[in-house]
Amino acid sequence: MARKAGSHAEITGPAIRDAALRLFARSGFAAVSMREIAAEVGVRAGALYLYTPDKQSLLFDLMHDHMQSLLAAWREVRVDGGAPFERLETFVRFHIRYHFDRNDHVFLAYMEFRSLTGDNHGAIRDLRRAYEAELETILSDGQASGDFDLPDVRVTALALIAKLNGVLTWYRDGGRLARDDIERVYWTMTQRMVTA
Repeated sequence: MARKAGSHAEITGPAIRDAALRLFARSGFAAVSMREIAAEVGVRAGALYLYTPDKQSLLFDLMHDHMQSLLAAWREVRVDGGAPFERLETFVRFHIRYHFDRNDHVFLAYMEFRSLTGDNHGAIRDLRRAYEAELETILSDGQASGDFDLPDVRVTALALIAKLNGVLTWYRDGGRLARDDIERVYWTMTQRMVTA
């Protein structure tokens, strides 16, 4: 039998995804084998194929679930029709707060995007663009109202997301600044970024 004695689908499936996420984030998608993922979980390599057809599908599923969850969480907090600065602050604080405990997800979503192929690449690209479009709408509205002074809305949106993601590469709990402090500092920097 392929499945390890005592393993259960409701435990093994999530364990495979968690192991793949950690290993892909630590070593990179190309460097990780299905055999390594299986060893991390404590099952035979063949058992992985009960849960995923291949490594590419596993990467896609991790990224797809992350992007779907991100978009759903954003829709719950977004402020429609408010002042551009209020909406932008909501976005900045949301993005940082949502990702604080999802470093590996952020790494995959941005650094391993290039590893996706065919329809998988297109599907994640569309989800990323949907999220970026939320920020672009805020920035466009602020530009139109005269609140923001931007050389290019799309480039500003991408630069801002990259800056917000950057905090996850260096921030550690228990450091000099608490999470709320980080949100405040990043919001202050963002205000300066969008105004003349």
